Amino acid sequence: MALDRDLQSIQDVRDLIAKAKKAQQILGSFPQEKLDAICCSIARECDKHAERLAKMAWEETGFGKWEDKILKNRLGSVILWDSIKDMKTVGLLKEDKQGGIMEIGVPVGVVAALIPSTNPTSTTMYKSIISIKSGNSIVISPHPGAKNSIIEAAKIIDEAARAAGAPDGTVNCITLTTMEATNALLKHPDIGIILATGGEAMVKAAYSSGNPAIGVGPGNGPSFIERTADIRTAVKRIFDSKTFDNGTICASEQSIVTEKCIEKSVIEEVERQGGYFLSDTESKKLSGFILRANGTMNPAIVGKSAQKIADMAGINIPSGTRVLISRQTEVSKKNPYSREKLCPILAFYVENTWEEACERSIEILHVEGVGHTMTIHTKNDDIVREFALKKPVCRLLVNTPGALGGVGATTSLPPALTLGCGAVGGSATGDNITPMHLINIRRVAYGKCELEQLRTPSKSNDDRFISSRDVNAPLTATNPAPTSPPSFSVSEIERIAKEVISRLSDK
Repeated sequence: MALDRDLQSIQDVRDLIAKAKKAQQILGSFPQEKLDAICCSIARECDKHAERLAKMAWEETGFGKWEDKILKNRLGSVILWDSIKDMKTVGLLKEDKQGGIMEIGVPVGVVAALIPSTNPTSTTMYKSIISIKSGNSIVISPHPGAKNSIIEAAKIIDEAARAAGAPDGTVNCITLTTMEATNALLKHPDIGIILATGGEAMVKAAYSSGNPAIGVGPGNGPSFIERTADIRTAVKRIFDSKTFDNGTICASEQSIVTEKCIEKSVIEEVERQGGYFLSDTESKKLSGFILRANGTMNPAIVGKSAQKIADMAGINIPSGTRVLISRQTEVSKKNPYSREKLCPILAFYVENTWEEACERSIEILHVEGVGHTMTIHTKNDDIVREFALKKPVCRLLVNTPGALGGVGATTSLPPALTLGCGAVGGSATGDNITPMHLINIRRVAYGKCELEQLRTPSKSNDDRFISSRDVNAPLTATNPAPTSPPSFSVSEIERIAKEVISRLSDK
């Protein structure tokens, strides 16, 4: 029976991709206005069901807080739509008649969307809207642990899309979830691009599929509290982030790094706001619970409250504890406190100077989360600049909660639930993924000169091709062509050469 189920799931995926391909051919002919009307309809309908889907995801997965998942759903729908509604993605994007260049937005085709269990309904909304905005259809692959809520979200999206004029097959969702089905989706030749949000193994599978892919790895962002920071506000922001949906957003902070000179003040503020510093014995006990023998994090801690985690680990903590804190000096794969913990647990490192804090942050990121996100709390812009120059991350967030700043809720970054980690993090991009990542740009280029002009360039061509001026700017009074270089006869060149040799000999 298992074999039959696997084979059936593969056939179902093939059927969904065939439907999606036909739908995309129709979508690809739609003008921007019609695509926008479909996306607007989806966003509004998702907003209507934001609370119901939040509760459904929470009940199914046991992760986080349903109240916070409402905001996530709004981020993946109406907040996202407000950000991208005026974005031009298909048809004529740009025309430069003087330069002879025209740019056309072309959909990539069928988007394969892997959806995680940590942000199931919100990511389904987000990936569907950015796909359709750019003229693509979508096939959704749910995480088995959040299958029901993802399928329900996809159903709402599909109905809203079709009601607004989208062809049948625009939004598709795998209902028979197997590894074989996901592999068949990733490797199918009719997939235009893969959007992989999930575990490290799934992201690697996407990149090795043979199809174009945008994958994002784990986060493990340290948060540096520098000596000039407003300590009370800094701790508030870190705790706002780490307790939002119980830390299930990968951009949330995983460690606090601070300076020796403000250590006492930071500790007092952390405790005042509901942080509990574990004793050495408690840290060791919790460490053994959250890190499994195979070197992976115990999934039982994901999205759970500090109290729930302490109860499971057999540790007594004060009532009202919001975040568990463990003092650390070591950074390694074997130390779970220096890795990504999608729950309200933070490591706590103290360094003598901001330079040492900078190096400690880099060390943490190279253990896990390189390329993703980190935060800094400071009033010193020079230190921000130094961190920006050195940190191997694609998002350095300043004076803001990591989880909400990274996804563009409290910053001017594009609202997104897929955050690229750049080349250093093994990702195709370091951007927050938008509809512009789901199109190809076709460029029309008019000829500007003939072959004969390249072989025997005139003075005007010399100015165009051999110049220290801005080659991309037209000739103007403020950007003139350079003057011609001085010319010398052969005898003058010989005379100058002899003079130079003579002077060198004298030295």
